[in-house]
Amino acid sequence: MTTPDPTAPELARPPAPPAAAGAAAEPVERRLHPVTPLRRAWAPIAAVAGWAVHDPDGARDRMTSLDLRYLLAGIAALLLTGALYGVLSWWYTRFAVTDTELRIRTGLLFKRTAHIRLDRIQAVDVAQPLLARVLGVSKLKLDVVGADKEKDELAFLSAEEARALRAELLARAAGFAPESAPAVGEAPARELVRVAPRQLVVAVLLSGGPWIALVCAVVLAVFLWNVTHSPWAVLGAGLPVLGIALNGSAGRFLKEYDWTLSESPDGLRIDYGLLDRMHETVPPGRVQTVRIEEPLLWRRRDWVRVELDVAGSSDSVLLPVAPRALAVEVIARILPGVTVPASLSRPPQRARWCVPLWWRGYGFAATGTVFATRHGLLRRSLSLVPHAKVQSVRFTQGPWQRRLGLADVHVETGANKSLPTRLRDVEEARALWAAQVERSRTGRRTATPDRWMT
Repeated sequence: MTTPDPTAPELARPPAPPAAAGAAAEPVERRLHPVTPLRRAWAPIAAVAGWAVHDPDGARDRMTSLDLRYLLAGIAALLLTGALYGVLSWWYTRFAVTDTELRIRTGLLFKRTAHIRLDRIQAVDVAQPLLARVLGVSKLKLDVVGADKEKDELAFLSAEEARALRAELLARAAGFAPESAPAVGEAPARELVRVAPRQLVVAVLLSGGPWIALVCAVVLAVFLWNVTHSPWAVLGAGLPVLGIALNGSAGRFLKEYDWTLSESPDGLRIDYGLLDRMHETVPPGRVQTVRIEEPLLWRRRDWVRVELDVAGSSDSVLLPVAPRALAVEVIARILPGVTVPASLSRPPQRARWCVPLWWRGYGFAATGTVFATRHGLLRRSLSLVPHAKVQSVRFTQGPWQRRLGLADVHVETGANKSLPTRLRDVEEARALWAAQVERSRTGRRTATPDRWMT
């Protein structure tokens, strides 16, 4: 249990009315930040813009047929309608934290009340888009098991209130008493890794993907010019491919800039972003799979990229680039007691008749705590799944594999991912399947419960 931080900001909450004897006090409902109507006022304007895009000829004829005074009056009415909609939607949006749930009431015409159980919360992240950073507000994003992520968010709150509310939700989810949860504050964090901008630039340039997209754009432009001699055809086909190259290089740099990984009692915290700033937390015990990505041009520098599969969430990045030794140390904090296997077993030589050349990229290893499988030749990907996180194990064998005496073993995780161990000898695959079933059963019996701040 962490000690309360006296410097942590507390939520300004009006005193609750006295409750009757034997009855629970009604939770105090709060509203979002007053700048929220600016975000929601665009709905009517977006509806008109969608109509104009859907019927451009009719929109142009309607615009040209109107007198200037009526046109200005229509624009003013549209702006007022948008402003009124934003203010009313903000006014009718309220939230409250009870002993067991976060309650969010929304809806101007159609009411909706979301009851988010605190024990189902997997992560609470704070996001600050560029404009929100300018205005000093933040968005609180909730990752809840079996819920729609787009609906489970509070946008916008003041930066201080968002961090304080996040700390309160995590404290209540960890089992702190409701009356003491707001005073717990944000748990202290210790910085583990900070990715230098220069290292990130070199890693992006050595990734290979942006360069491949750039070469494809140039080749496509030259081909279309020789065939059509039309600059519009060249621009129409080359610009999208060029945009992919820029998104894979400049976009990735902007997103992963100043990547900072810190350790705290409520999990590993990740802060990143140059324009849009993100503050995420990797919840303890929720990680299903850890992937170590190793592009071809990174191997000389012994750099790797670490990604995660978390139950109920999309894939996330733990480290965009880091030396292998440092990445192994961080993985040991995510998966206590788990070590990355030093060597892996390759498929037999006859596997080359199934997958020529690429069969050399396959491998697997099983230790007392983790099942590891690797694939890829140019870009190696090593996946680690603790035995306690394995949901099922499958044995598969195609017709060509039966002729060669080979088989595959698939390990299914709680993140709806399948990790295949491909092209093993059929007897080895049967023994691996039976052994992994037993290891998974034993691992689940000895696994500790997934709890916050423990």
